Amino acid sequence: MFIRLKKTIILLGDLAALHLALWLTIVVRYPRPQWNERYGEHWPYFLAVFFIWLLVFYINDLYNLNLRPGKRRFLAISANSFVASALLSTLYFYLNSQSSIAPKTNLAIFVLAFALLFIVWRGLCRLLGWPQRFRSNLAIIGSGPKSDALLKTIQENPGAGYQASLLVKTQEELTRLKDSLRNKGIRTIVVADDLGRGQEVLGHLFDCLSRQTSVFSYPDFYELMSGKVPVEAIDQNWFLENLKEGRKRQYHFFKRFFDLSLAFIILIFSLPFWPLVALAIKLDSRGPVFFRQTRLGREEKPFGLIKFRSMRTSGNDFSPTEENDARITRVGSFLRKSRLDELPQIINVIKGEMSFIGPRPERPEIAAELEKLVPFYKTRLLVKPGLTGWDQISGKYHSPSPSDSLEKLQYDLYYLKQRSLYLDLAISLRTLAIMFSQSGR
Repeated sequence: MFIRLKKTIILLGDLAALHLALWLTIVVRYPRPQWNERYGEHWPYFLAVFFIWLLVFYINDLYNLNLRPGKRRFLAISANSFVASALLSTLYFYLNSQSSIAPKTNLAIFVLAFALLFIVWRGLCRLLGWPQRFRSNLAIIGSGPKSDALLKTIQENPGAGYQASLLVKTQEELTRLKDSLRNKGIRTIVVADDLGRGQEVLGHLFDCLSRQTSVFSYPDFYELMSGKVPVEAIDQNWFLENLKEGRKRQYHFFKRFFDLSLAFIILIFSLPFWPLVALAIKLDSRGPVFFRQTRLGREEKPFGLIKFRSMRTSGNDFSPTEENDARITRVGSFLRKSRLDELPQIINVIKGEMSFIGPRPERPEIAAELEKLVPFYKTRLLVKPGLTGWDQISGKYHSPSPSDSLEKLQYDLYYLKQRSLYLDLAISLRTLAIMFSQSGR
């Protein structure tokens, strides 16, 4: 309850700052006698702008209480959100032919005013120390690696609003579970391990229902906290229970419709610039304009992925990319950071080999090796691969190494379970912000 309240207060503060930023824009731009009249003219149109900003903030996770104002990640996400919101606001006024106002200068002043108010408001939120206050008490049943992982995850996510107040590791502690929950005011239980007493644990949990207690399995709670699915804690039953493919037909139909529509729109508008990109690639280094490579698609079907070449061809063994890879050209570095090297993949999207959103496609030989080392690795191929995905917007770079591939698979499984048009929209907007901030790799 406290978590929702804090998020609501922060959102209302952002909304108030948006209104105040518009008022400051009017004050700066117009004589005092016109303030009320001009505000009345601008306000109806800026309501849509307010909605755009709040939506982008929500999608970009700026209401995540783990994000501490002043920290690097918060600043990066805020900058990306401001860029995306400003561009969408500009597009809104450009497409709104009925608007009676010319917002070019006004919109620029509005963005600057809101940026200042946003910094002040979120700084005040930090001073209040909300992520550390009003946390709900949590009980963890079990001992070992899973309970240790949960404790670590809770400590790393103070804004989630939980604190581990009870660890049940013995038979005696399990017997006193109901009384311990009452004494510590606990209403949330996570079963990390049944302590070898499965039926007995179920009986004690059943007795706790009268206290309106919420019970989570370890995978579900870990997913809730981290946005990942713990591969080590799931089995084939998890896939049967969570991947209801028969219910996804309507989603797949609309996704394919949007993929085709967006792909053709991007192709039409971007095609005139392809020769310029090609010329830049050619002038920068020798080799072909396009890079082609076999990747695995849905149901392990191979296809030819196409990208703008971003690496030198001479002396290139085509091994997986590494951080600060010396093979990347100057033009290639820009193309990668802006994600423009992925642009030709819209051809793969049109052909139905890829989608805009989905797990990144892997090379067959690498996938074959990873399948031996990473459990359920090929389950990510239940859906079409994508130009971008949940893992790509996580802010972490994952190489094809087994450890990184395991981490990447946890994000991919989360997407497989939660995929929806809303999640695809969220990933699209975050990717757009990354493209304009050139924070890709």
